[in-house]
Amino acid sequence: MKGGELLRIHLIPPVMHRECPAVGRRHLRQEEDKLLSDLLSGANNKNREPGRAEGRRECDGRCCTSSEPGAESGIPFLLLNLFALRSIVSFHPGSRLLHPRHHHDFHSDWIRDDRRRLLPQYRSEHLESAIPAPEVTKIALKLRHLIELAVPCELDEVEITKAHSKIITTKVVKAAKEAGGSHYGSCVVFCLIVCKRWFKHQALAELWDADLHRVRAVACEVIAKQIIETEDDLQYLMHSVLLRRYSVVVDGEATPPANAIEKAVDLHAVRVIGSSGYQKCISYLWKGWLVQDENDPAVFVDYKDKTNPSFLVHMDPDRIRAPMYQNATQVLISLIYIGLYTAVINSVNAKGVLDAAEVLLYIFTLGFICEEVTKFWKAGYHILGFWNAFNGVLYTFITLSLILRIIGLTHDEGEPARKMYSELSYNFLAFSAPMIWSRLLLYLDSFRFFGAMLVVLKVMMKESIIFFALLAVLIIGFLQAFIGLDLADDLVADDITFIMSAMANAIMQSPDFDGFDRFSPPFGIILYYCFTFIVMVVLLNILIALYNSAYEDIYDNANDEYLALFAQKTMQFVRAPDENVYIPPFNLIEMIVICLFWWMEKSKFEKMSDVIMGILYSPVLVVAAIFETRSAADIRSNRARGEEDDDTIEEWEQMMDQVDFESDGWNKVCTSAKTNLEHDPTIYEVQQLRGEVEELKKMLVEISKAVSAGNAGNGQASTNLIDLGEPAESSSSKKKNKKKGKKNKKEKKAGDDAKEAAAAAVSSSSSDEE
Repeated sequence: MKGGELLRIHLIPPVMHRECPAVGRRHLRQEEDKLLSDLLSGANNKNREPGRAEGRRECDGRCCTSSEPGAESGIPFLLLNLFALRSIVSFHPGSRLLHPRHHHDFHSDWIRDDRRRLLPQYRSEHLESAIPAPEVTKIALKLRHLIELAVPCELDEVEITKAHSKIITTKVVKAAKEAGGSHYGSCVVFCLIVCKRWFKHQALAELWDADLHRVRAVACEVIAKQIIETEDDLQYLMHSVLLRRYSVVVDGEATPPANAIEKAVDLHAVRVIGSSGYQKCISYLWKGWLVQDENDPAVFVDYKDKTNPSFLVHMDPDRIRAPMYQNATQVLISLIYIGLYTAVINSVNAKGVLDAAEVLLYIFTLGFICEEVTKFWKAGYHILGFWNAFNGVLYTFITLSLILRIIGLTHDEGEPARKMYSELSYNFLAFSAPMIWSRLLLYLDSFRFFGAMLVVLKVMMKESIIFFALLAVLIIGFLQAFIGLDLADDLVADDITFIMSAMANAIMQSPDFDGFDRFSPPFGIILYYCFTFIVMVVLLNILIALYNSAYEDIYDNANDEYLALFAQKTMQFVRAPDENVYIPPFNLIEMIVICLFWWMEKSKFEKMSDVIMGILYSPVLVVAAIFETRSAADIRSNRARGEEDDDTIEEWEQMMDQVDFESDGWNKVCTSAKTNLEHDPTIYEVQQLRGEVEELKKMLVEISKAVSAGNAGNGQASTNLIDLGEPAESSSSKKKNKKKGKKNKKEKKAGDDAKEAAAAAVSSSSSDEE
């Protein structure tokens, strides 16, 4: 077998099945059949499946949904020879297979598994969980049980989120880390985010315990944040904890693999997103220091040339895939788009002929429309949001302007119809001006000022849905009433325009009461008064209250909300499935270039794509190369100092090497002066008082023992004197003994009083502690 033929299987166009599944499969099978025939040249020709080869000469659209004739007859042949084929081509590190959803391509799981390892595919859509999905699910269940025990009842959210919480203690965090054991500990953060989703869902399903489940969801975020922030190994945190993909089992099947970064963004886990380790990972992704592996998009690797000071190395067109450079390019293109629009609207062509600025404006708009359609086709309705609807309306107006201009050009110059269509076309363009300028905010949300403002507007628009729902119901009801009164008056509804105009004025707080007297007086004017009162006094105040509440909620958590928006924007770029990034309107060039992908070898096509992207993005790449060259010098300096790559020397750090707080004793002074935040001051004082009372009790016990021993010694001495026949005590000695006895009684009494005082102190300390 020739080496060129063996290599050709690795040059099969990798994403053919994305454009046309049937044609892609035909090409792959033809290459496989040819390779099998070379391997088994002496095999029987009846095993070659001639029916299948003849049956897939043309793609009529039906082969994508039904099995092909003669497919069953080729199974024994493949089962017999796939081992030999695998031994030859298994050395290729990037071997992949068609997406596993095409179950009709493979007639058994065994064949599908082997083909997935045999046939190559560039940047396969098939992703696998780094840890088996059942194991990840078990860990998530363990964590759920832990949180249910740690938060057994409804609590204030502050008790969970405050520093040194008595609910989420270090023991709880340590137990959460141990849920993954020694082998699966990297998926604990992902499982905690999954548990948050479970508790949020349970809060919606069980409204009677909604507050309890919401607090438990918050506890999941708090534990995940503490695990992230207490992890010292940055490489392990980024590559294993945050960026590695995991799956859980739902309905008996593994979910699509996702990493903790994506999961936190999708569930809007702002506490996890606001953690230091998470933000450092987002920063690395934004700068392009962490990139997806070319052979396995599920794995992120370090950008190998970030410390290279060479200018030409950083002129690589692949660097445009970094979210920071993509965003800069989009901002630049948006400014050019606004410039083209300004040139068009300020130079109206009376003849209605398209000039160069208008042609470029419509080409840019076509590229933007194709981008929106491509996103919807690849990701579905899940990506639809406010900006998609906003852009859709804008592009519709500009498209109508072009259509009207083309219709006007079909008429001869000087005809009234041509002038009318031309004026109408410019009217649509002028009407689009506010939206074209507002569209620029979509690309400026990476700046904190615009990002925080957009977050507030987004939440306020969501809150206003209640107002508009109530308003729509009221408008329909009153409109029907007014139309009914108009019909009852003269059997003709000829005042609908006046009615709708008056109702719109009432909504805009400019009611017009003239004219409603003729609507079946006094019913018409009464209805209009009621409508005006409900709209202006009730509904508008409700809207103001909703806006105020939304603003306060966002303002109190503005930093985390902005970080969540920035993380979402970063992941939008990272999640892009395209290998070669063609930002609109350059995607129109991609639509032409991609046709060559079917007929060219992969290596040649990649070189051609690099040349085209290098020419298109040359201004941005020059600026990026200058920036990365300077950044490489900073990274090398940081590594020489033993710091992290993104470290910056602040003012207070410039002279830190000239002081030593340990040697001069300042650190000891500060340690003795600081407050122990882990213990409540009142409880700490009570515990200190209890220790002092215990010491006092011990002293009193020792004193009482000493007094008892002294009394016992005096009594024994007098007994010994009597036994030895000593003469009777004189009166003076009796007086001395009597005084000693009184003294001992006084000491004993003092000891009893001290014991009572100690008991009283103990009781008072216990009451204070309670």
